[in-house]
Amino acid sequence: MPVPVVLAGRTVRLEPLAMRHAEGIAWAGALDRASYSYTAVPHGLDASCDYIARALAEQAAGKALPFALVNPLTGRVLGSTRFLELDYWRGPLVWPPVTGVPHGDPLTAVPDAAEIGNTWISAEARGTGVNTEAKYLMLRHAFETWGVRRISMRADARNTRSRVAIERLGATCEGVRRAHSRGLDGVVRDTAFYSVLDEEWSAVRSIIELRLPGLRPPAGHPSAFPGETREHGGAGELLPA
Repeated sequence: MPVPVVLAGRTVRLEPLAMRHAEGIAWAGALDRASYSYTAVPHGLDASCDYIARALAEQAAGKALPFALVNPLTGRVLGSTRFLELDYWRGPLVWPPVTGVPHGDPLTAVPDAAEIGNTWISAEARGTGVNTEAKYLMLRHAFETWGVRRISMRADARNTRSRVAIERLGATCEGVRRAHSRGLDGVVRDTAFYSVLDEEWSAVRSIIELRLPGLRPPAGHPSAFPGETREHGGAGELLPA
């Protein structure tokens, strides 16, 4: 399982999701729920605790790496996102292939491909660049720290807002899988799939940085990009990356 990390930006900080975020998740999810038709967002403290518990169970099973989106100035929770569908291609080639299981020590494993998903942000953070910067931080970590070959993203084909946001990042649409799964409204939905490959990351990074030029202040400037730290085990120690 990849080591949990804190990804720090200017408008948002991605912290490993923990039960201490429950009240903040409940608060963020209660603001203007009209836009959550296609996204599973907990409503209330009990639902938020259950949401976090299930996310942490998936993390413990090596299936996901969930984050809380946090305002770095106020500490207020702004939503959540995660890496999921972690896949590993290193080690001996076996058939049939075994997906989602790393070769070697699982505690130090890094995936060769992953998906960014289960993303939602509070009403107060919409249109502020928080979602774009969060994606930037995750993509940068995946390609430049893990060295992945591919990052995938998906959206309900009806979710125009999410699809436009993904496309504005520079991701490539791979197509729409018809009657792919059941949506939150019970309707059998089509799903639009997107991806960014490692050879495309430099161009995608430039696109995002042009949209959010404040991501890269001059070196040595007091507001220079903080970067990331790694969080290890139960001690919760933060170490420089």
